[in-house]
Parts: sequence; C-alpha cells; structure tokens
Amino acid sequence: MLDAESEQDRPQVEAARHDNVRVMLIDSARYCDERNRGEVVIAASYGGTLPARLVAPYSPRGAMFHDVGIAADGSGIMGLAYLEALGIPAAAVDGATGELGNAQDMYDHGRISRVNVLAERCGVEPGMSVIEAAKALAINEPGDITAGTKVRRKVVGEMIDGHRIVVTDSIVFARAEDSANVLVTAGHTGSTGAKFIEEVSPWGFICADGGSAKNGSGYAGLPVLDAAGLAGACYDVMTAAMGDAYDAWDRGIISRVNELAKQRGVAVGQTVREAARHLLTGLV
Repeated sequence: MLDAESEQDRPQVEAARHDNVRVMLIDSARYCDERNRGEVVIAASYGGTLPARLVAPYSPRGAMFHDVGIAADGSGIMGLAYLEALGIPAAAVDGATGELGNAQDMYDHGRISRVNVLAERCGVEPGMSVIEAAKALAINEPGDITAGTKVRRKVVGEMIDGHRIVVTDSIVFARAEDSANVLVTAGHTGSTGAKFIEEVSPWGFICADGGSAKNGSGYAGLPVLDAAGLAGACYDVMTAAMGDAYDAWDRGIISRVNELAKQRGVAVGQTVREAARHLLTGLV
C-alpha cells in the first residue's frame, strides 16, 4: 500500500529553510519519502517505534514527533531511542502544546518535551519551541553518530568548599576529580553499582533505586557504602527515568537514604536537587 502511493498522496509543506536545509511538515510519518533525505521532518504522528521506522529509511537530518502524553510504558516516545541508534537526531513535542495529526500546529505552537542524545548535541532542549528546535537541527551537527556510548556530563551550581554537583548518566563515567564532587547518576545502587561508587569515592552520590528489585537488590549497596564512609541516596525510578541522570535531576524524588546521607540532611521524599545540595553542604 505504501509503495503504491505517489508524492501527491504524501502531502508535505515547507515551513522554513536554514542554510539550504528545509524544514518539512508532514501530518503523518507515512508521508516521509525520498524528498526528505537530509531535511528536518516534523511529523504529526506519535513518536513511537513504528512511526520512527517509517521515517528512518529516508535518513532525515532530524525528526520530531508528537509525544501523545508519553503514553503507557513510554510508548509515545520510544522512537527517539530507535532513531538515536541509527544516527538520527530526534525529539518529541509536548502533546498539550501541539495538535496530533496537525504538523502546522505543532510547528507554530509546539514545545519540546523529550530529546535523544543526538538532538541534545544539536542544541535541542525540553521547553524549547518547535520553531527553535527545527532551526537547531538544521544548522548544528550532532557529532559522532556511530553506535556506542554517549557520555553526558553537566556541572550544576557553583563550587562550594572545593565540591561541585556533577550530573552524568552512570557512575562508570566518573572522573578522578569526582572524588571531591557530589555525583547524580542514573544507574542502580545494587552490589555492582556500589563497587563502582566505592572505586570513585565521591563526596556524595545519588543513583537510581533499580525499581527496588527482588530482595531490595536495586539499593542493596547503600549500607555497604555507609560502611565505606560514603554518603548517598537513591531516587525512585517511578519518578524519573533510569539511565537518564538529567531527567533524575529534573524530576527525581528520593526513595532511599543511607545513614551518612541522613546526617547531612537528606531525607526520603526530597527532590534529587534538594538532596544533592544537602550532600554538598551538609555537616559531616
């Protein structure tokens, strides 16, 4: 059925042009075709894996989709990770800001809700307008697009008494200087996670609780790290994504705390940001 369609059956509208890169509006991912190679495509389909598969064969420079409120099990945005693996920057548009099935409305009024790492490298951020995001995808390069680990690292706030807060997706991305820092990471705090944390020996740490897991194995490292003299806590993976420390920093809520972290003022129910600041400045 798709192969039998002509270009007339796949309507597209040029919304803008940046450095000869066109920004194209399509009301359905089904309308993506050979015309869109190297272009930025704004598709008013949901951002799941199926629409991403419809777009991917045509290698757009970047793509945006509707997030349909994220949907159950993240199904409204799963296509972002799929496209990242294929080297395509992609983002989702907040469903409350743009109409599903109406790419023009998404372009005119939409705001970004989620991005993959490649789009992030192009300068696309949550909260940005779709118009701004489309331009960023058109004029900026994502860097290395081959399959492999994408290391993200951000220092937040100012140095206090020689310590900083560093946000990075995994403890395995820590650097030697992080022994003086509070690390907000997004791996689990189980036995293997604890081993890596102890090797780094940070000033403080926050990791994911691994969904608790059988026998509390998702946070079993907390008392072990207490004994090693390291203050830390876990965030609830039902409040922020596991594996995404930037999301944990923005939305995470603390679910578990070890004794040394309690002594610095960290408590269950605090935001990750609050807890990190207590770890940074609390009494030791």
